[in-house]
Amino acid sequence: MLIRTYASSVRGINAITITIEVNVSQGIRFIIVGLADNAVKESQQRIHSAITNNGFSWPGYRVVINMAPADIRKEGTAYDLPLALGILAASGQMSGSLLERYLVMGELSLDGTVLPVRGVLPMAMQAMKEGFGGLIVPADNAGEAAVVGGIDVIPAKDLKQIIAFLNGTLMIEPHRVDLKEEFIKGMCRYDTDFSDVKGQEPVKRALLVAAAGGHNILMIGPPGAGKTMLAKRLSTIIPPMSLEEALETTKIHSVAGRMGKNGSLVTLRPFRSPHHTISDVALVGGGSYPQPGEISLAHNGVLFLDELPEFKRNVLEVMRQPLEDRVITVSRARFSVDYPSNFMLVASMNPCPCGYYNHPEKSCTCGAGVIKKYLNKVSGPLLDRIDIHIEVIPVPFKQLSELRDAERSAVLRQKVIGARKIQEERFSGHPGIYSNAQMHSRLIRKYCLLDRAGQAILKTAMERLGLSARAYDRILKVSRTIADLDGSEDILSSHVAEAVNYRNLDREGWAG
Repeated sequence: MLIRTYASSVRGINAITITIEVNVSQGIRFIIVGLADNAVKESQQRIHSAITNNGFSWPGYRVVINMAPADIRKEGTAYDLPLALGILAASGQMSGSLLERYLVMGELSLDGTVLPVRGVLPMAMQAMKEGFGGLIVPADNAGEAAVVGGIDVIPAKDLKQIIAFLNGTLMIEPHRVDLKEEFIKGMCRYDTDFSDVKGQEPVKRALLVAAAGGHNILMIGPPGAGKTMLAKRLSTIIPPMSLEEALETTKIHSVAGRMGKNGSLVTLRPFRSPHHTISDVALVGGGSYPQPGEISLAHNGVLFLDELPEFKRNVLEVMRQPLEDRVITVSRARFSVDYPSNFMLVASMNPCPCGYYNHPEKSCTCGAGVIKKYLNKVSGPLLDRIDIHIEVIPVPFKQLSELRDAERSAVLRQKVIGARKIQEERFSGHPGIYSNAQMHSRLIRKYCLLDRAGQAILKTAMERLGLSARAYDRILKVSRTIADLDGSEDILSSHVAEAVNYRNLDREGWAG
């Protein structure tokens, strides 16, 4: 008897429907064809135990399973449940009349319990797109799938329960999620706030400018100055995600298996902080079976690289293309996948190996050559993609002991939202451009015009401070953002002067 069930395979952050054909006929062999990996081939042992432990019998016949399209590799354990249902229906132990209505995914334990799987959200989106009536997924993944709406999501706890449901002897209420309520409930609920930070007003201002224009930022300062504390609070002043951004972010985290038990929607902007021992593949994504890397998990959020010079040189260099294109393409011999990587890069570093160069109280023990060698661990092309360089100076005791509350993240966030609205209107006719940081040369010439006073300040800065040529466009972009924060249509000389102060590492002689 031939039975068809339907499952799904994730490619990048999108899903492809897999048709599973199960044929039970005379013979004794168990055969799976259709480019299945070892995890799928090993499913026979899990499925056999789950079936027998739930009161059913393994068919004493030849079982041939075809997974189509046959040229797409089938990976992982998520095919256990549809394979088990197909075998039972093909051997006449359950009704197969409803199987074509549902797309089914789930891993089976030996006792028949249905375990969670990765990538359920893109699977649910594809199932709705292709007109399936419903989706049968592990109960722990039901909230994630129900975010899609418009399709019945049946939470599966164990094999026996789903067999009873498909036989019509048990009713299972579809899992429902109020997407709007879920989205609003999670918005802006951060555990950290900028009011926790004492002092550091110039750095807070630089972070405000970075958030307003989507600029990458590098903080340089001695140990204990507050670089990490400040970086962790940046995501609290970036405008809240739109529903479209939340769904896209959730898809990436779903594919990576980062949703957690009963997760539904990622509503807060991600903050990723990988350790400096990370490999290049873990950072940008890939592997034998490609998975999203840290830069994709930070999509629509913040990627924080602490102790920047301690990262391996090749790890940092692979970020250059994603920082420009905001997407990473992972290519293999048979296929390639794209992972979005539209993130804000926030990096921090000590100014020298000992950490106390330019410290107001402690003396640096490093020679000039040692400092330059340390700074040169970060390449010029990577620094070229960082718009703002700001020094973080230790906070004196007087400021640390003050009881006066600092400005809260909610107040700063409103300023950022105002500046982003201006940019949204400005770039409405330029698809793919959403913030000042994304402007290319033609847009800079159009929207970053300076008056005579501004030009004079920029010229003086280039000549006297020894600013590099690459700093020129960065200063103009940041000047445009500062003007937007002030609600000014024109870029004033004060805006240019402030932007010049955010290019510390471009100054000749900064490192001695």
